[in-house]
Amino acid sequence: MQALAGRLRDKALEFGFADMGICAPDAMPETAARLQAFLKAGLHGDMGWMVRRAAWRGSPTALWPEARSVIMLADNYGPDEDPLKLLSMADRGNISVYARNKDYHDPVKKRLKRLGRWLIAQKDCEIKVFVDTAPVMEKPLAQAAGLGWQGKHSNLVSRRLGNWFFLGAIFTTLDLPKARPEPDHCGNCSACLSACPTDAFIAPYRLDPRKCISYLTIEQKGPVDPALRAQMGNRIYGCDDCLAACPWNKFAKVAQDANYWARIELRCPKLEHLVRLDDADFREVFAGSPIKRIGRNSFIRNVLYAIGNSGDPALAAAARPLASDPDDTVKDAAIWALERLS
Repeated sequence: MQALAGRLRDKALEFGFADMGICAPDAMPETAARLQAFLKAGLHGDMGWMVRRAAWRGSPTALWPEARSVIMLADNYGPDEDPLKLLSMADRGNISVYARNKDYHDPVKKRLKRLGRWLIAQKDCEIKVFVDTAPVMEKPLAQAAGLGWQGKHSNLVSRRLGNWFFLGAIFTTLDLPKARPEPDHCGNCSACLSACPTDAFIAPYRLDPRKCISYLTIEQKGPVDPALRAQMGNRIYGCDDCLAACPWNKFAKVAQDANYWARIELRCPKLEHLVRLDDADFREVFAGSPIKRIGRNSFIRNVLYAIGNSGDPALAAAARPLASDPDDTVKDAAIWALERLS
């Protein structure tokens, strides 16, 4: 099996993955208890799907008892420029690096399936492939597989890739040789914690998603707490601050897959243009994008908060018509933005 694992790694790199590791499905037994504590504290906020599938998410062996190995893959989406430089351009919207082109689930899953088919051709087995829409806690498994460690910002960090990469998993009935878990290399560094605009970290390694801008702009239903809106700045979908602050990014590489290269119109889009999108325009502009799933109203809400934070009175004209929008959340955001600009 050792030789097969080596050839599997070579094939994973050939197919475009940046790294690969293997662990046992039960490699992180403490995960279930940590998840339950997280849910009991209510830190999941509006993410009710975490509660509904907690039993599977906390235990890969419950998800698929026949699995003997979990193959974890890293797919690099490293940006070609500093994503934080846009934060100083108040009339522009800042979209998280991973969402500036197509939805990553499709290219990652295609690569996973291709690698899985290759594995089946080498040795008869069963497989299941997962990207993060399934109830799998990829980050603990990836750490157990030696891909990296969960940094103080709770995201996976790699000494080879920094932290700009997606994770995918192939569960298999093959008993493949397992990697050693990657130890923590954060040391005394707290750059990611200091970078958070909303102080969303309860402590190192512990995030309160309800204060995280990625949660607020993507998962939050309805109006955002007024106390947090000003800290959102011009971040209209997701937030990269803690990721971008990590010193291990000195080893990061620019994405090779064109699916992850930023679309020109999403690199630094004008708030004035985005706020005018109606539902049909929104669907057209963001077809095939992860942004589409939050819907026009939540997206326009985010854009209006950014307009309110811009300090640019010229943007009031674009926001004013939305003060009578049929959607109450959009209307509330527009009124808030106009009050800030006045």
